[in-house]
Amino acid sequence: MAEKKRRRKIKPSYLLPKPVSVGDEVDVEIEGISKRGEGVARIQGYVIFIPNTKPGDKVRIRITSIKPSFATGEVIKHSG
Repeated sequence: MAEKKRRRKIKPSYLLPKPVSVGDEVDVEIEGISKRGEGVARIQGYVIFIPNTKPGDKVRIRITSIKPSFATGEVIKHSG
């Protein structure tokens, strides 16, 4: 009997429009640290990784890349 190929299910969130675009500048508060040591912020539940930040930092960031389940950004200005 032939093996059935399993189709990989795509999470519905991958299909939704992202709340940010490359080049957008937004103010965020860093909520945590990733396994790689980058700061983690969220906009409408969408994860953004920002290097050189720590939890509690309030920063203005520029979005540098968008992936299906996360984005990366760079710090433009520390707000406090």
